[in-house]
Amino acid sequence: MKIMYIAPRFHTNQSAVVKGWIERGDEVLFISYYKAIIEDYSCIHPLVLGFSPLFLLIDKLYTEVLHRKDVAASAFKINHGFPPIIKLRRVINDWKPDVIIMRDRTLYTIAGYLLGRKSKCILYNQSPMWDEPQKEDLKHRLVRSLTPRYRMTPVMGRAEAGKSIAPHSYFVPFVVEPQIPPGKKNYFKDDCIHILCIGKFEPRKHHMMLMDVVSELTENPDEDYHLTVIGEATGRLQKEFYEKVQTYVKAHHYENIVTLLTNVPKEKTNRYFAETDVFVIPSTDEMASISQLEAMSFSVPVICSDKNGSACYVVEGENGFQFNDCDRDDLKRKLKMLISSRETIMEMGEKAYQSIVNGNVFQNYYDGIQRILKDMEQNRR
Repeated sequence: MKIMYIAPRFHTNQSAVVKGWIERGDEVLFISYYKAIIEDYSCIHPLVLGFSPLFLLIDKLYTEVLHRKDVAASAFKINHGFPPIIKLRRVINDWKPDVIIMRDRTLYTIAGYLLGRKSKCILYNQSPMWDEPQKEDLKHRLVRSLTPRYRMTPVMGRAEAGKSIAPHSYFVPFVVEPQIPPGKKNYFKDDCIHILCIGKFEPRKHHMMLMDVVSELTENPDEDYHLTVIGEATGRLQKEFYEKVQTYVKAHHYENIVTLLTNVPKEKTNRYFAETDVFVIPSTDEMASISQLEAMSFSVPVICSDKNGSACYVVEGENGFQFNDCDRDDLKRKLKMLISSRETIMEMGEKAYQSIVNGNVFQNYYDGIQRILKDMEQNRR
């Protein structure tokens, strides 16, 4: 098959998916709005179409004048940006994809869907399978009619009262390549429990909260702990927040227990996964995080917020723990439970690795796509 992706950017965590298609003998073309700085492009080079020149003027006014101090302003182009229509039409018509997978219900996706309806189009987003009922006002019904009818998501959500699964929604898991099995994992480098956190330098990532929690763990004289925080700091606001985090570390004398790293490329990040014992992602408003699954692929147990979309991959007390969102005390409680003994860390690390092997290999992703395509075909008859 010829598989086309249309998304804001190619993210390194999509490498396993691209490799899976290519190893099957399929062709992949990845169209992105922009090219990120620190991603791994060894498996594919995205075709960066960018935005319409008209929109770039609008975006400049919005982000640099009207909302220059707003950390969320950078997302304006993702949700409201529209493509250079002629270029996008030419690419779709020339390449003739069998399947187009488009990210989120945005103006860019609307354009891609209208231009590519001869192909089988699938919407990809990270809204949970179990979600609030769809809104039925005119605006939402119009957007749904202008975007793919079939939707896939790697987020299961919770089957709670008032939530349901929308028609033509499919759970298709994240794909993560198994890295280090438990038998080959070297835990506790330098006789220390190493804790790793990966997340952009933004306030919602709660870096300082995690540092405070780890500092309180050092009160245990029988164990040594070290926290490594790796984050992206490329934009102006990210760089400003990173400076605040640095200041916080110095003000609280955390230099001996905390290491801060920025803009670490994928191949080097894997080294930190290999040398860590526990992975913690304390952020809030996290649609979904693949970094915790990457940690699990290195036989590392994880802790994340119960509101993190990827919490559906964390089985409480088996391959990790979930803490109450934004609850510092509960984060500390769960972290203490995980590091209660080194044996606990290793046992949960083994189950974390097995979770990846059983649930997050490319075959599971491929089967999910085929299920969607089969239902499309049946509904066309």
